[in-house]
Amino acid sequence: MARTLIVEADGGSRGNPGPAGYGAVVIDPESGQPLAEAAEYIGTATNNVAEYRGLLAGLRAAHALDPDAEVRVRMDSKLVVEQMSGRWKIKHPDMRPLASEARTVFPPGRVTYEWIPREQNKHADRLANEAMDAGKAGRQWEPRDSRAELDAGGTARSAAARAADAAAEAAEAAGAAEPKAPPVGWASADLGAPTTLVLLRHGETALTPQKRFSGSGGSDPELSPAGHRQAEAVAAALAARGTVQAVVSSPLKRCRQTAETVAARLGLDVRVDEGLRETDFGAWEGLTFAEVQERYPEDLAAWLGSAKAAPTGGESFAAVARRVALSRDKLLARYAGRTVLLVSHVTPVKTLVRLALGAPPESLFRMELSAASLSAVAYYTDGNASVRLVNETAHLR
Repeated sequence: MARTLIVEADGGSRGNPGPAGYGAVVIDPESGQPLAEAAEYIGTATNNVAEYRGLLAGLRAAHALDPDAEVRVRMDSKLVVEQMSGRWKIKHPDMRPLASEARTVFPPGRVTYEWIPREQNKHADRLANEAMDAGKAGRQWEPRDSRAELDAGGTARSAAARAADAAAEAAEAAGAAEPKAPPVGWASADLGAPTTLVLLRHGETALTPQKRFSGSGGSDPELSPAGHRQAEAVAAALAARGTVQAVVSSPLKRCRQTAETVAARLGLDVRVDEGLRETDFGAWEGLTFAEVQERYPEDLAAWLGSAKAAPTGGESFAAVARRVALSRDKLLARYAGRTVLLVSHVTPVKTLVRLALGAPPESLFRMELSAASLSAVAYYTDGNASVRLVNETAHLR
């Protein structure tokens, strides 16, 4: 007989949308003892998105314990329970991919959903609050620091926050749009200094002029002589502006070399963020578009038609967007109110611009992004973003 595990999950947002986090706990139904905990600060999000992220984390934790288990999910979100049970439609575009992903963790029929009062979901609620508290302090939640199991009867969200949850759930169930903050162009003067991410695509490698797929699963090429000259040029331009206060780079060699050149000129250190790496193009690594079209025509057609399609053995744009958004939110928490240079690749930079604009995934194919070009996005405390610059190359001419 299959083992049964209980997953309790919750999520919250201090602002809806605002700084958000989730918590999840896997429980042994016989002893009532927690078997695993998960929590994370996820940056700016709505309550419902945070709740779905908590559900997904809880299911993954249960799967890691026993992939053959039967799972009983208990949540105080009527919206998530009804939607995942198939009784309510999922109308919000931010929740659909999370719900679809949650359904893939265990085979159909192995997970059931039950609504419980908030008072019975205190452990997960406490984890979510710990994650948000950690994010406010500019760090991520750590299991060793958690007191959720001991303090499950302690800090919970206020009555106002619970009312906001209920209102958001009612709006989603009715198909209403979530309330939006005023456009940044009108409101930015009242929101204080934004956090600005200056986005630098690395300089050229030997593969760049040949327009070959060069992702995170290939040969990890170095900068070419032209690429080094480009890095020096952008370093001089950024030094003249004098606004960059920190430098963060993809782990791939071409980005680290570009970042180190700029950071040396600015007198800064380079911090590496794994989430900023390029897409893994799998079997397409090192090939031109024409070569991929000849060898993998069906895969290429699927890839061009859907952000969820991946190259053979590679990574989809949807997967890249998830990790890039997570890195973005961590960086916004760490460097609040500062200007940070991110040295990355075509897909992550375009993705950050796309997400800031609220543009559809297919817009990635409609942006030009030159080697060593600069783009910039300002992020405000109300959750809005303002694209300030895209593909500037004046410093290279």
